[in-house]
Amino acid sequence: MMHRGVEYTVTQSAPGVWQWQFRIGDAVISGKTESNIRQLAIRRVQLRINRELKKAATGSG
Repeated sequence: MMHRGVEYTVTQSAPGVWQWQFRIGDAVISGKTESNIRQLAIRRVQLRINRELKKAATGSG
């Protein structure tokens, strides 16, 4: 999937648990989130991408 030019993946690893991963530059960022709703897990990853892009743009982090 794509969000703001960043390709990311979201896969269900257990009932209610979603693993996600994306890359910005050389940094690969991954994690997991708990949600019974796939769309909520996707939205959480998109918000994380937004935060990481903002950090990259300001040069902090």
